[in-house]
Amino acid sequence: MAFSERISRLKSSLIREILAAAQRPEVMSFAGGLPAEAMLPKVEWADMPLSLGQYGMSEGEPALREALAAEARALGLPCEASQVLVVSGSQQTLDLAAKLYIDKGTEILLEAPTYLAALQIFQLFGADCLTVPLEADGPNLAQLRQRLEQHRPAFIYLIPTFQNPSAVRYSEAKREAVATLLDEFGVTLIEDEPYRELTFDGGSAQPIAGRLKKSSWIYTGTVSKTLLPGLRVGYLIASPDLFPHLLKLKQSADLHTNRIGQWQALQWIGSEKYQQHLCELRGFYRQRRDAFQSALETHFADLADWNTPQGGLFFWLTLKQPLDTRTLLNTALANDVAFMPGEPFFPEPDRNHGHLRLNFSHIDQARLDEGLKRLAAVVRQAQAAQAA
Repeated sequence: MAFSERISRLKSSLIREILAAAQRPEVMSFAGGLPAEAMLPKVEWADMPLSLGQYGMSEGEPALREALAAEARALGLPCEASQVLVVSGSQQTLDLAAKLYIDKGTEILLEAPTYLAALQIFQLFGADCLTVPLEADGPNLAQLRQRLEQHRPAFIYLIPTFQNPSAVRYSEAKREAVATLLDEFGVTLIEDEPYRELTFDGGSAQPIAGRLKKSSWIYTGTVSKTLLPGLRVGYLIASPDLFPHLLKLKQSADLHTNRIGQWQALQWIGSEKYQQHLCELRGFYRQRRDAFQSALETHFADLADWNTPQGGLFFWLTLKQPLDTRTLLNTALANDVAFMPGEPFFPEPDRNHGHLRLNFSHIDQARLDEGLKRLAAVVRQAQAAQAA
């Protein structure tokens, strides 16, 4: 069959394949970024207007757009509701941005490591993915400047708050420096913040997009990590020069986002019950983070290095004796353990061996210690075989 040229670049999602393989109830999974079922809020539908079963506006429900704009302004992102587009999960933002900017060979700039599904989208459209290494407080600024001096990327894609997969949170100094560099070189920013509300130390910071003075920007978020992933409600807020193009792309993709999910999201955003839910959510995940940290110290202290995440859903481990962690998957699954190898989070996976992303939010705490014990045994066995 005569498929499009881009189909030759189409890759399956390893994380989706792992999640499918981990459906057996006996599997202890650290693989997906799944919220804990116990913390999914109870929702009511009785008061939903019947009219929401009709077609809606491509931009999203007006009241929800107003609420999201108010939340963004409170964070220090100057915007109006007219700049808000409600999307089918923030994943759709990345698809729309790729359609807006990327032709085959278009240069874009990413963190290394970066969000796996963003790589999947950008590479599908043919992007040439340039990277800047992440440090403990954000990107390496010298290498970022060098990249911007030597290239003219169509955009830079960043996850500044509890980054997936590394859990890095940019410092105030790095946020300011990145904004200054993007303004200097006139590079568009795509800022992805799905984990911002999952802070364990109360820390918050103005988005980088709110610090820009010249460059265009797209800021995107979601309710998937704080309410219900099944609602499939996310949003993007864009600088006025970009919004009309993104709206037209949205219209060509799906007409409008699920109105029923939007109504449910509107029952929470900006409300007192939402703030109470977030407070409970942070406390619950902080306890799970602490338990995970303790179990890692027991089973992985001699195997890997890591930083304790101050928010988000993940630990990012760097093995002291590097190996291709993708080769551990089958053995781990045979031992009823699932995890996410680190290699796919890089545009050049074969040059970046030796990392694991482990989710701490979802696994039953009663099974945590046994799961990490088994995973550590798989790593030790592989390293011993490699050294032999």
